Amino acid sequence: MKLKPVVLKFGTGILASEGGCSLDTLQFRRLCSEIAELVASGIPCVVVSSAAVAAGVDALKLPKRPTDLAGKQACAAVGQPALMGAYTRHLGRHGLRPAQLLLTHHDIFDEGRARNASVTLGKLLSSPGIIPIINENDSVAVEELRFGDNDRLSAEVAKLLGARLLILLTSADGLLAKASGKGGTPVRIPVVTDIREAFRHVTPEKGEHSTGGMQTKLQAVETAVNAGVETVIAHGRKKAQIAGAVSGQDVGTRFPAHKPAKKITKQS
Repeated sequence: MKLKPVVLKFGTGILASEGGCSLDTLQFRRLCSEIAELVASGIPCVVVSSAAVAAGVDALKLPKRPTDLAGKQACAAVGQPALMGAYTRHLGRHGLRPAQLLLTHHDIFDEGRARNASVTLGKLLSSPGIIPIINENDSVAVEELRFGDNDRLSAEVAKLLGARLLILLTSADGLLAKASGKGGTPVRIPVVTDIREAFRHVTPEKGEHSTGGMQTKLQAVETAVNAGVETVIAHGRKKAQIAGAVSGQDVGTRFPAHKPAKKITKQS
């Protein structure tokens, strides 16, 4: 790798069609095109992708998403190949190929497994035209969507790789300040330097088919910036958000990385 990678997190809300019961073809086409633009500029990319359950609902011809854990895991098992098929088709239009990695809690927090995951990702990123696509292994996870719709997982992957940037794409323009008056319109916050202060802007609302809301995204941001990884939360259904975030434009909400404290040594 000549440059540090950018980690992109795509939630179900930006990959699935309305209702969360199938994949949104137009979104895959556009997002994969934006990935290809980064790769063409020499920037390696890693994608942490949700939406296996949505793909499984469609593949199994279910009338709606299941609410029980076993049903969701069954949909994830059927939907994961369909999800990768979508990446294969749309990345292939640009001469790129996806590489699937399904991770669990232990793969990230066990030192030996994390080292193996890091080595594998490093090898994939050094292979021309390969885009690692990571998802939590929902079909066997014993806790429902343990990482909060992959928010936390994406932060841990960014930390593991020493990424240059983590971009969390969601269905909001970024972190929004609460309206001052009743019925007022929330305002996007361009830059946040105090992550703990940012939590006061969190509202309980989240996407109907997402397990992670802004709360889990800010928790992921906190993990990433404390590890030295700058993070951006941006709107995943607006064009050019990825390129804008990478080039430092005013898109979404940017969270600068925390610089490690300098060690003070006593002079003799």
